[in-house]
Amino acid sequence: MRSQLHFDAVVIGGGMAGLTAGTRLAQAGAKVAVLAKGYGSTHLSPSTIDVLGYTPERVRSPSESLGKLIAERPDHPYALVGVDAVSDSLSWFADCAAHGPLPSYEYVGGIDRNLAIPTAMGVLRPSAMVPSTMAGGEASALGTVAIVSVPSLREFHPALCAANLTAAGIESRALTLPMAVERADMNPVGMARRFEDPAWRGHFCAQLLAQLRTEEHVGLPAMLGLNDPAAVVADLERRLGRTVFEIPTLPPSVPGMRRYEILRSALRAAGGRLALGADVISHERSNGRVTSVSTHAAGRDLIYVADWFVLASGGFASGAIELDSHWVTHERVLGLPLRGVPEAGSPRFEREYLTEQPLAAAGVAVDAELRAEGTENVFVAGASLPGATPWREGSGEGIALASGYRAAAVIAGGLRTEEGVAS
Repeated sequence: MRSQLHFDAVVIGGGMAGLTAGTRLAQAGAKVAVLAKGYGSTHLSPSTIDVLGYTPERVRSPSESLGKLIAERPDHPYALVGVDAVSDSLSWFADCAAHGPLPSYEYVGGIDRNLAIPTAMGVLRPSAMVPSTMAGGEASALGTVAIVSVPSLREFHPALCAANLTAAGIESRALTLPMAVERADMNPVGMARRFEDPAWRGHFCAQLLAQLRTEEHVGLPAMLGLNDPAAVVADLERRLGRTVFEIPTLPPSVPGMRRYEILRSALRAAGGRLALGADVISHERSNGRVTSVSTHAAGRDLIYVADWFVLASGGFASGAIELDSHWVTHERVLGLPLRGVPEAGSPRFEREYLTEQPLAAAGVAVDAELRAEGTENVFVAGASLPGATPWREGSGEGIALASGYRAAAVIAGGLRTEEGVAS
């Protein structure tokens, strides 16, 4: 016999969209469970909040460009969410970070201006909000830069980063310090633990000071501590006497892990429940409503019964939407209808890899309130939504955050209406 658990709302997916929706619902007073098969994209993401980077021209101000995007593409997720929800969700997340578990670790920026920060490749990435530990790398504030790493870190190549920054007009050079580290520390997570040790930081700074030029800022891979990165950066700046900033690296993403902790802490503080490793294997419906989902986790099955559901399980990249061996496209979790799938006989893919693929914009069909077509109580958020090409637009995190925020707001309104009727 399988156990049943009852909630006001169940969120399927533990990435940015799912954690945002779950936290917002819990803060609104709902009894919420977030079912996460894994960590989602949080541990892979550079953790910047990219609202809109390209249209396809480079975007200077997301707030100015969103209106045009919405007018031209009424099927885009931002057209359903609205500019106000995008702005409000950014402010909400910044507040979560400021009051989160990492002391003095904040997100800076907003919807009015994109910040241009270096990537691991040395390309300037347009982001609406970035962690405070990356903010010192904003292109307009940089003079000359030393891009610094250690030889054991395979996820970051300082010479490549410095060369591309120099080509972009930011004078840069690469430094690789001969720091001996244990094999277990030869990745960003291991190095982040090293940087939390004041004695190790002192040794690192002594080695680096001997090679730095007077006017140089210092860019380091994003590995400056897991638990108190703001204090690590402040200590490095004090010891080195100059600006120090983090540069996102290839996964595993230390800033992504920090962001996950911010959202998980906010969810739990609001009374929400996170079930990690909970794979949804089936669901039940009645009269146009999903009534429950069944999960398999830790060797046992559980049934989650709820009045409301949010699907935030992702798109093709996560396997939540798939193209099967018969060339039929499915939403795998709840069997919801899709929109944006090319018609039979039309091309699904283009020959050129880095071009817009016809199938890429497919997602779950929703109405103007993000409610899944054919249901009364299922809402959709994040990469499950149709109409966007986030990798080309630079919009993935913004869509996830704003749609999770908006879906929770609509459900919270329904919960208040139900409470009013009941009273």
